[in-house]
Amino acid sequence: MKTSDSTYDVSKTSLGMEAELNRLKAQALMGWEKECRYLQWYGLSDGMNVLEAGCGPGYVTEQLIKNFPNRNHNSSKVKYVQASIYDTKLPEDHYDFVIARLIFLHLYDPLKATLEIFRVLKPGGKVAIIDIDDGIFGVVEPSVESFRSVLDKLIAMQRKAGGNREIGRSLPRLLKQAGFSNIDMEAVSVHSDLVGLEGFQEQLNPNRFEQFYRLGILSDSDYHNIVKAHDNLLHNPDSYAMMIFHIACGTKSFQGNEEETAERLAVVHL
Repeated sequence: MKTSDSTYDVSKTSLGMEAELNRLKAQALMGWEKECRYLQWYGLSDGMNVLEAGCGPGYVTEQLIKNFPNRNHNSSKVKYVQASIYDTKLPEDHYDFVIARLIFLHLYDPLKATLEIFRVLKPGGKVAIIDIDDGIFGVVEPSVESFRSVLDKLIAMQRKAGGNREIGRSLPRLLKQAGFSNIDMEAVSVHSDLVGLEGFQEQLNPNRFEQFYRLGILSDSDYHNIVKAHDNLLHNPDSYAMMIFHIACGTKSFQGNEEETAERLAVVHL
């Protein structure tokens, strides 16, 4: 990913590369079972030509291959492309289904990205955008003081950097602006009692927030409460957490429309 194109730069994470990759893997897997069901419900099926925009290390790409029975493990099944989601250089009217997972919160120009997705989809093709909205993040129990304040500060920080941690609520209008029809939206709730604590422990790892604390974005109290919440998830048997992801789907009608976060793109033939 070009660091000039979005708010995400893996080289600048507090966790370091290996730990960040572990976090991304846990994040990809924690809600995958439900997400896959929704993707199939929205029309994802075997034999489709699929573009995964912003596939990163490919953890979701792996699940796409594994979860569809009409598959093989030939390396020719997946093609990775380094490109900008704003200008992919991929052929027009080419893909049956596009998936964009947890990338739109980082984009400087989400509408431009959505228009590019519209361009590469075949008429009748669909896009599914999966993302967050920290305004309705979820819950962490036992509740910790000022956790809502921490989220609000992270939202403000992301907005200042050019991203949007409340992008979830905007997805239907974004799809409509880009020309999509038959727009739908669902919430995907992920609960630690059902999927385990590992993913939540990774997301609330205090090391993720250390740089924001050092920069003064988070107060002593804020950082202490993150540590406390993480410690509860590790050691308190009564602790649990729930996160809410949002998935919005739209269809490219049979009337055409046309129009840099650099993204790694995975082209998957199911």
